[in-house]
Order: sequence, then structure tokens, then C-alpha cells
Amino acid sequence: MKRVILSGGGTGGHIYPAVSVAESLKRRFGDDIEILFVGAEGKMEMRLIPSLGYNIKGLTIAGLQRRFTLSNFLLPFRIVKSISQARKLIKEFRPDVVAGFGGYASAPILFAAQKMGIPTVIQEQNSYAGLVNKFVGGKAKSICVSYDGMERFFPSDRIVFTGNPLRSAFRREKDIRKEAFAHYGLKESLPTILILGGSLGTRTLNNMMKSWIMTLDGEAPVQVVWQTGRYYEAEMRQFLEQRPTKNIVMVPFIERMDYAYEVADLVISRSGACTVSELCLAAKPTLFVPSPNVSEDHQTKNAMALVNKGAAQMVKDSEAVDCGISTALRMVGDKELLAKLSKSIAALATPDAAERVADEIVKQFKDEE
Repeated sequence: MKRVILSGGGTGGHIYPAVSVAESLKRRFGDDIEILFVGAEGKMEMRLIPSLGYNIKGLTIAGLQRRFTLSNFLLPFRIVKSISQARKLIKEFRPDVVAGFGGYASAPILFAAQKMGIPTVIQEQNSYAGLVNKFVGGKAKSICVSYDGMERFFPSDRIVFTGNPLRSAFRREKDIRKEAFAHYGLKESLPTILILGGSLGTRTLNNMMKSWIMTLDGEAPVQVVWQTGRYYEAEMRQFLEQRPTKNIVMVPFIERMDYAYEVADLVISRSGACTVSELCLAAKPTLFVPSPNVSEDHQTKNAMALVNKGAAQMVKDSEAVDCGISTALRMVGDKELLAKLSKSIAALATPDAAERVADEIVKQFKDEE
């Protein structure tokens, strides 16, 4: 029986890659492997992971707040306590390998494992390495990355290009075009733009849509699937009721991403690591609007990694309200450009990323045999 601890949390961008690797390991080993997730108490992974059928233990670790707050003074005590908890978990579970997927939730368990001589593997989703992975990367046995040029953060001899593991597959198994358009009540004959604001939503992209709709006379020149996010749903729905506009479909959350990508000729989106990887797999021409509210401005770096390869275009968050839609309309009207972007972004996809990361974990099994 092999035992593996997988850790990462706080956001879906850290959780879902870990889950996809867990699924890969279960496919390989079945009942001959035991997987334990480790997260942060009170965070989304503590609800999500059990719903997917996996066990999870929570540590008292918390992240450093960017603004001044009294909770930051408690952080050193939480770190010490969470490392002690991590050591206890390792002694009880006796893992063969500990793998971390970024975020502060993975720091204590990776640090403790390395101190206790347990092999560690880390997976860095972004083009600019996160603080935790930079801290533990020096002693990791394998460092799985998704972008070129990561030697500036990690020892080059342990870097392995794997891509970002994703749970959802966007490769077509059947033709869903007609049912996708029917799902949204759209016409196949009109160009369609998909606005992705994330599960909670993005103020900039919503304001961009509002600003554009205010200039229209009740009908948009293209079709738009506008995902507002649940946080902004009521506000945006009220706005659209006051200014009803044909060809615009507003949804708070997208359950069927395969339908959404199928209808889209162009996507306007933030550039979180997992979203970028999804768009590569879906081969969708994309206009990125990176969030400026992230550490080390890593979303801009993610987007520019594609822009510099001719695989996407980008507008700054500060410019999106004024020129985001006008840029998108120029792009969606240029069929040659869309074809070029689709081909270029598809070339960056790594559909077997979960298997590649699992390979690196399995290599550590062999080292102990």
C-alpha cells in the first residue's frame, strides 16, 4: 500500500490540480494507494474535498493579509502550531511522498516532510513562482512547472515541464455544437463573445459590459454570454432589466464549460493559471484582462507568456472598461486572426498534465523500493 499526502488550498486554482492528480493516481493504483489531502481550516477545500470522496485534514495555518490587520500578528504562532500539526499527521499517516500544489495551506506539511526526510514534489501553476513553492523548492525532489524560464526560481536539474493538471476535459468526444447554441438560445450565424468573470465575479469585466451596453440601442452587434459571478448577479441582473439588450445572455455561473467554450468565437477572461490552461485545451482565441490584485502581478505574467508567443492578446485592467469590448469586437471580426490565435494557443496545451505530475510522484515510490 502506497500512501500520498496532497496539499494545496485557499482557491480552486490550487485545489483542482491536486484533485486531478489524485484521480490519476487512483486510476493507476486503485485500492493499493491511500491519499490524504491536507488543507487550511475553514477554507473551501475542507468542504470540497470530502464531497469528492477524499479524506482531508485541516491545519490552523492562515495567509498573510496584504492590508494591516491584527490577525497578521498571530501568524507566527499559527505557523508554529500548524508545523507541529503537520509533523503529527506525517507520523500517523506515514506517507511515501508529500506533494504540494501551492498556497499557504501547503507550506507546513511540505516543510515538515522535508525536515523528516519524506520526499516532496511541488507543482507550480503560474509563470511567477509563489512564495511557498520558492521556499520549499530547494529541497523538493521534483518541481513540476507549466511555463518556460522557471530556472530563475528553482534548481534547473529538478524542473519538469508538466503543464497544469485539470479535472475538466475540453477535447470533444462528440459534436455538441447544436445543443450548446440551443442551451444559450443563440444563433450559430452570429459571432459570440464569452465573458468569464470567475465563480464570484470580476468588477472590472462587469463594469466593462455595463459601459458598453449603455452605448447600445437595445441590441448588441454580436452575441455575448456574460458570466457575472454570483457576487454581482443581483446588481447586474437589475442593470440588464433596466436596459434590456438583445443578443446578451447573462449567467451568474457556468456549469457546462464545454457548452460555453463551444459557442465562443472569442473569450474575454482573467488569466489565472488554471483558466489559462483550460483555454489552451479548448483552443479558444482569448483577450486577457489580468487581475492586478494578485501577488507579484502573476496574472499579467501568465498572460504575457502567451501574448509573447502570439497565442493571445491582452488589455490592462485599468483600460478594460474603456477599450476592452472595442478591442474584442475588432478581434472577433478578424477571422484570420482568430484562426491564428486558436492554432497558437492550442499548441501550448498539455492534456496529459495530471499524468505527468503523477509520474513524478510515482518516481519517488521507486526510489524507496
